[in-house]
Amino acid sequence: MPWRGELAGTEWLPPPGGGLVVVPDTGQRALSDGCLHPPGRVGLGAARPQLCPHPAWRPGLEPGCGHRRRSLGAGMSAMETTNRVQVAAHHWRPRFTANGIDVNDFDDTVLRTTDWKDWGPNWRAVGDMHETLGREAEARGRTLSAAQAYQRASWSYHLGKFLWFEDVAVHGELRDRSVWVYRQALPRLDPPGERLEIPFEGHVIPANLRRPQGQGRPPLVLLVPGLDSSKEELFAIENEFLHRGMATLTMDGPGQSENSVHFAIRPDWETVITPVIDHLARQDLKIDLGRVGLMGISMGAIYGPRAAAHEKRVRAVVGLAGPYNLGECWEALNPLTRGGYIFYTKSANEAEARRKADTLNLEGVLHRMMQPLLVIHGARDRLFPPAQAERIAREAPHATLVMYPDGNHVCNNIPYKYRPLMADWLHEQLTKLS
Repeated sequence: MPWRGELAGTEWLPPPGGGLVVVPDTGQRALSDGCLHPPGRVGLGAARPQLCPHPAWRPGLEPGCGHRRRSLGAGMSAMETTNRVQVAAHHWRPRFTANGIDVNDFDDTVLRTTDWKDWGPNWRAVGDMHETLGREAEARGRTLSAAQAYQRASWSYHLGKFLWFEDVAVHGELRDRSVWVYRQALPRLDPPGERLEIPFEGHVIPANLRRPQGQGRPPLVLLVPGLDSSKEELFAIENEFLHRGMATLTMDGPGQSENSVHFAIRPDWETVITPVIDHLARQDLKIDLGRVGLMGISMGAIYGPRAAAHEKRVRAVVGLAGPYNLGECWEALNPLTRGGYIFYTKSANEAEARRKADTLNLEGVLHRMMQPLLVIHGARDRLFPPAQAERIAREAPHATLVMYPDGNHVCNNIPYKYRPLMADWLHEQLTKLS
């Protein structure tokens, strides 16, 4: 029987086979009303929770106990709705500093950016500074310093354009420079990387392949970015897998960063992942294609399960902070994210983008996914409510849900918690296949 909470309509279905639905650290269960209720223990047959004592509102969480639920977007302050610089700083500082942007660069650039139109040019200046440092280090034969500076330059250019569309020409320049300067770093990384261009519908899927040294034919993890992230941004996440003996292939699929030029966002990622694995199978890249895992981030956590439901060569999946149905989350999205979805879907207006958002869902898909699925979500996620993750975990036959009470979107404020967990879990799943 499913575990049922005191509040009507809240329910957790344990994964078939005895898996646990776990909230780490606190031993709490998160109900779909957004309120945390402490049970006696975690696991199957756990004690029924008590109604919570009306906890104070925290960002991304609602007062529970049957009180009227407030829209996650309704609490956005007037400053946030009018000052896009502050929206960007508030929402994405944890993400970019966790992924390599120097915190001083971030804070200084935000401080001197008083108008959103200056966001892209100001980050271009930061990228130029780091690129110059890289060139100077390279000229002196300082390979490691050059690689690190080129990476910081790439991430700065990307941050300048990720959800900034005030000048389409400058957006394109920042995208191209982010890709180009990261290619200068790739062969100098530890372990080094190489660029692959996988034929796809008359163009290519560009991807960065990195292999752990001394591992023979290691298992492979496919890394799928989200709406506005890029393959270059995921270096720190790659390292979590590489340090555990797994190779990584990080790609820009349709509508993503480098590939936003040729393609719009699309839901049918089985048409993407299958050609990628087919191409890898035709090469001798010294990786074990019998042990392929996939990690999808944010909207990539829709793409990954959809692909795995059709592509059985993917043997295990991590879905990090993804929605079940993007359309259901539309009204809560901040204006920058909505603008990004309009741009990356190549929509003429918000109404068209809103209709396309309804197609990005996992309805009727998850029951076909027989692979193990780890769903990771933050209870303070302001883009995709925890109930979206709960629904994914209920419908996927072999899912485990980890809900961090203190986690924001993508749990970027607690990378030291979720990153080791996901990497260890995927390593364990793929090692079983040896």
